[in-house]
Amino acid sequence: MNIALNSSSRHVPLSWQVDGSGLVCAIAYSALAWFSLHPESLTLSIYYVLLGTCLLATLIAFQGADEKAITPLKLLCWAACFRLIGVFGDPLWEDDFFRYLWDGYRFYETGSPYGIAPSAFFGDAKIPAKFYALLAQVNYPDVPTIYGPTLQYTFLLAHLIASSKVWVLQILYSLTDMAMILLLLRLANIRWVLLYAWSPLVIKELAFTAHPDIVGAILMMFALYFRQKNKLAIAVSVLALSVGAKVFALLMAPFVLWRLAFRYWCLFGLVLLALYGPFVWQGGSDMAGLLVFAREWHFNSSIYSLLRQWLDSLSVKFILGSVFILIYAALFWQHQKASAWKIPRGDIVFGLFLLVAPVVNAWYLIWLLPFAVLFPALWSWTFSATVLLSYSIGINLNSTEVAFFEIPLWVVVLEYGTVIIAACIDLWLRRISAIQT
Repeated sequence: MNIALNSSSRHVPLSWQVDGSGLVCAIAYSALAWFSLHPESLTLSIYYVLLGTCLLATLIAFQGADEKAITPLKLLCWAACFRLIGVFGDPLWEDDFFRYLWDGYRFYETGSPYGIAPSAFFGDAKIPAKFYALLAQVNYPDVPTIYGPTLQYTFLLAHLIASSKVWVLQILYSLTDMAMILLLLRLANIRWVLLYAWSPLVIKELAFTAHPDIVGAILMMFALYFRQKNKLAIAVSVLALSVGAKVFALLMAPFVLWRLAFRYWCLFGLVLLALYGPFVWQGGSDMAGLLVFAREWHFNSSIYSLLRQWLDSLSVKFILGSVFILIYAALFWQHQKASAWKIPRGDIVFGLFLLVAPVVNAWYLIWLLPFAVLFPALWSWTFSATVLLSYSIGINLNSTEVAFFEIPLWVVVLEYGTVIIAACIDLWLRRISAIQT
């Protein structure tokens, strides 16, 4: 009897620790939502203080989140609360959503968002005023859309629900993110799921900013889940839908398709054909925009930026691409040696990819973080925090010394240097564990 009482009293503070942390996060996200509606008052300092507060509160909740202090229902309620707050806010430091809304409009009007760059419609009197207002704010208007057909259907759905309104996308992607949390609860320990469900990066990039990467990421995770459950036709079909959202999903394709019968490879191809075929038939796809992206864009990179001090862009891409393929092949070979199929180390695959990539936007980590839940490591969660420093660009810093979309060197060093330190700590802890066992 005394033991039970002591155990109960011991867990009560932990429950309050989780709920108190959730309340702190809710207040901080509410303040962030208010500032997003009054951007003239928002500075990077305020932005980082509020997100830093959420990060600290999340870590405190994680520390107190045992099986009695937090239940799946409680986790989901707090996660939904944070995302609802984000939906009431406006996108922060981002304007990509104008492209999504424009693509949804063009998809509805012509049956395809591909083939014509937005700039081709400048001065077109046939464009309704509210869509012309969107057009005026689309970034890189001379570049055709880079978003795959799976995402285009979500843009079309948003257009059908409430055209030109970003809140529809915020709701759609927040609901998709809640589905991701439910899936992760089936796959991993609830404490690590909490880190994802409360992650400032996830809430900022999805609920506030309406980035669509969560669609491709959840389809990828469902593909791996169904592959593990040996529901092969579903796994392959969902994988193709994920690739149709973003080419990132191709990194997981060999792990799903290897050793499957030829008919599953055909099914994968047929689903992709069904996605792309109607658009290609009309004369366009996301390939034109992706080629421009791959050839010209460069942002927040690490090793790529370092090597560019001495080599031209093409040489650096060839070297880093070759290194990535070699390491990827080694990881794939190691995975295939197992007697039974298991979910691959996507954290390492995506982490390595982001390490060598010329462009590392904060929302790209949406593809990595589900694996960070399944394979917890200090470096991956550290990266999810430090990547938010990439918003410290010239235009947001109001700097006359730093170009509009340039990140100061000290920010890049802090962002990636912290991740490197975290990775070294992971290796040290693993070595200590190996010695003890």
